[in-house]
Amino acid sequence: MSEIKETKAQRVERLKREKNAWEHFDEIRAFARQGHSSIPPEWLGTYFRSWGVYTQGDGAGVVGGKNGEGKATPFFMVRIRIPNGLLSSQQARTVADLAERHARGVADITVRQNVQFHWVTIESLPDVLETLWRVGLTTTGACGDVARNITGCPLAGFDAHEYCDASPLASITGCSSWCTYPEINDVGLTAVTRKRLRGEEVGFSLRVAGGLSTDPHLAVKLNAFVRWGQAVPVVRGVAELFRESEVLRQNRERARLKFLFLQHGWTPESFLDGLQDRLGFRLDPAEPEELPSDIHRDHVGVHPQKQQGFSYVGANVLRGRITPEQLRTAANLSDQYADGHLRNTIMQNLLIVNVPNQHASRVSGELTAVGLPVRASAFARGTVACTGSEFCKLALTETKSFARWLTEELDQRLPGFQEQLKLHITGCPNSCGQHWIADIGIEGKKLKVDGRMVDAYYFCVGGSVGEFASIARPVGYRCAASEVPDAIERLLRKFNERRESGENLRRFFARHSNEQIRAVLAGQLVAPVERDASTGPVPIGVEG
Repeated sequence: MSEIKETKAQRVERLKREKNAWEHFDEIRAFARQGHSSIPPEWLGTYFRSWGVYTQGDGAGVVGGKNGEGKATPFFMVRIRIPNGLLSSQQARTVADLAERHARGVADITVRQNVQFHWVTIESLPDVLETLWRVGLTTTGACGDVARNITGCPLAGFDAHEYCDASPLASITGCSSWCTYPEINDVGLTAVTRKRLRGEEVGFSLRVAGGLSTDPHLAVKLNAFVRWGQAVPVVRGVAELFRESEVLRQNRERARLKFLFLQHGWTPESFLDGLQDRLGFRLDPAEPEELPSDIHRDHVGVHPQKQQGFSYVGANVLRGRITPEQLRTAANLSDQYADGHLRNTIMQNLLIVNVPNQHASRVSGELTAVGLPVRASAFARGTVACTGSEFCKLALTETKSFARWLTEELDQRLPGFQEQLKLHITGCPNSCGQHWIADIGIEGKKLKVDGRMVDAYYFCVGGSVGEFASIARPVGYRCAASEVPDAIERLLRKFNERRESGENLRRFFARHSNEQIRAVLAGQLVAPVERDASTGPVPIGVEG
């Protein structure tokens, strides 16, 4: 009788049953003493992930590897989990110091409010982890098969227009901008009010099964009003439904709640029934809600807080990459002019809160002086970029330096462009750069030009969330990375020429066909190019 070969999914499940990696820091210490060659494959491929640690690529991305994954180096990416994006000045300085000592001065703010290091060696890893612990930070649960970082409104308790301060709860926004992007999360709660006999009651709308990657799916709203005291049991119930759905354990590339809806016939009604059966109580029907129209959701700029006499100052961090000097400057400013509190945002930016109004201009000027502008151009403000082939083993294209060059080019070509614009760059089809919800989303590809392979991008347009929620549509146009500024310039100039009164980009794209948009991007009529599929397995937990 032939032996049945263990699948990848079965192997990972077995390894997780055999060992809780969080209980074995002693092994990480041993690896640090003995060197990189002592690390077994199960740690490199599975156990390190629950510690927020991934192997780092060789700079070529997926090219040169096998099975859809590039070559690994002896270095690691380390992701620091920062719930709600809340940072103290001491923590920010610690992150800056560690980036300088162990990560070659590289720190990236991610689209889940985390911070990522690169270039970390196994010899340095114990010191990185222990130093973070001493200031109340951790990397555990930032990657892998875990409840990922809990995102929340970075201005919880401060936003002058928030419904409530939801920071004591999980994966929730109490602000009217929905800056946690509940539309693309497995579970998202957004604050809403309802009238009661004794006044208004603040509760939450509930959405489930959002996600992007190669099969984008906007979260579905359930017919439920979640009361404040029900929020934690409800989120726990959703997580338990996910955990116990055996159909999602058969294929690691399909282990997301959205596939219950995409492939297994679930509906909002059946999901709510299953959730309520697990809870043991019924949820009240949903209340009407006002969908946010703000596109950026980034809290950039100087804005008044609910606390009279105070403002918050939001700085743009282009492509999320921040230097130790910039972090220390922000930390020092928060101590000198505020109360030592900073915030990371999902749009990869940085805020200082509780700034007395009389100091807001000085704080804004000093942030701008170190390359963290509080008033950024439409292109710099709206640009998001994933890690890219510089460090990621799955990427086809380099994204971070490309994002800087692209925004500089567009600023020069289209000075004064004022329309709110989301320009998202992702280095592969897996959408860590969230190109599916951007006005203009470009997806990394390779293209042969003059006999050699070069970075290229495939265009999708019309994605958005909130009032204009929609998955971006592929328009069949691909070009070399060097030609992307030309294409976007042609498209935005045409928008300025042809837009109707009061029309924004989302409506403009909606009333033009793929053929029309493709012709503008290319500068001529061209045949559509198919959007090719992912080069390998969809990663689990790679996005920030």
